[in-house]
Amino acid sequence: MTEQQVAAAASNKRWYVVHAYSGMEKAVERNLKERIERAGMQDKFGRILVPTEEVVELKNGKKAITERRFFPGYVLVEMVLDDDSWHLVKHTSKVTGFVGGARNRPAPISEAEVMKIVNQMQEGVEKPRPKFEWTVGEVVRVKDGPFADFNGAIEEVNYDKSKLRVSVTIFGRATPVELDFGQVEKV
Repeated sequence: MTEQQVAAAASNKRWYVVHAYSGMEKAVERNLKERIERAGMQDKFGRILVPTEEVVELKNGKKAITERRFFPGYVLVEMVLDDDSWHLVKHTSKVTGFVGGARNRPAPISEAEVMKIVNQMQEGVEKPRPKFEWTVGEVVRVKDGPFADFNGAIEEVNYDKSKLRVSVTIFGRATPVELDFGQVEKV
């Protein structure tokens, strides 16, 4: 293939959304890469993305960073759509089909939409989001520490330090208490 043909093929690649069995997105990514390699169709395919972000969660009182898919069941594939590439993707195990467009002619998504997803993935790597979303005014139960089994309303949330300021009623008076995310649970 000449340099001009390679450049033309690259410019014809569009992003398509492929629907996969939920929880099998990484397997679909692996299967697609293997099938593309075996079929010798690397020139028709670009990147394959499983949209994920990193989240911070508390496991046994310790912070752990885990990966969370923010579009479960979907994989983004950059490819030149023709009959061969369509069949390769469609008949990959754990793929249920393409999203959007006609049944045998899927519609591509825009480069802007893909960039938005890539940026969201990058933000998740740089600054992992907490798994729990706390809101001011929400009632929580303290499950650990000197105020265990007390209920209180959240006054302030500090995601950077994983702390909450909770107003707990002690002897009929509201007392603000600073607690770790792991010390409270939603009621």
